Amino acid sequence: MSRIKDQFNIGEAFSYFLRVFSKPDPNKPTSFNLKTMHFINKISILMFLVCIIVMIYRAFTR
Repeated sequence: MSRIKDQFNIGEAFSYFLRVFSKPDPNKPTSFNLKTMHFINKISILMFLVCIIVMIYRAFTR
């Protein structure tokens, strides 16, 4: 039973969303490539959430 519970643990996913959208640590060195990667990652997460909302909306309006 605990294996099934571990498969559906979404707490880590939500903590990842919070980490992605938090301010970066000013003490860590960053490069242009790293900043670009994080920016693209933020865009993809937002697009995914918008698509999920649209799919849920369409499911309830049909």
